[in-house]
Amino acid sequence: ILRLPKYYEVEKQMNARALELLSVFGLEKDAESTLASNLPYGQQRKLEIARALATNPKLLLLDEPAAGMNPNETQELMDTIKYIQKNFDMTILLIEHDMKLVAGICEKLTVLNFGRILTQGDTKTVLANPEVIKAYLGDD
Repeated sequence: ILRLPKYYEVEKQMNARALELLSVFGLEKDAESTLASNLPYGQQRKLEIARALATNPKLLLLDEPAAGMNPNETQELMDTIKYIQKNFDMTILLIEHDMKLVAGICEKLTVLNFGRILTQGDTKTVLANPEVIKAYLGDD
């Protein structure tokens, strides 16, 4: 394989972008010395999101990103998603059961119950909906 000057230029740009994203997620200090599989769980999730962002998507799908995280990791994740909302030009589709996370970052919600749309609208209205409360918190 010939490695022409354009190859090195593109490689340099890709490395700079990767380091920029690692920095956004607070992972730059581990970039050269730690395997992704050796990172703590919360940092592995951040790295997964950073890898997705490296492709410059128009839509970022986050499926249960807080699953298995402790409250501190979940708060860091919330801060990270808020940063993405503010600084990246993309739509974020979040599938999540952690209502604190949902309430903290979502502008609009669609709530499903057994695969059917229960309600949709702005976050505050949807989370106050009696049907949503009944479906997700029970009758009591």
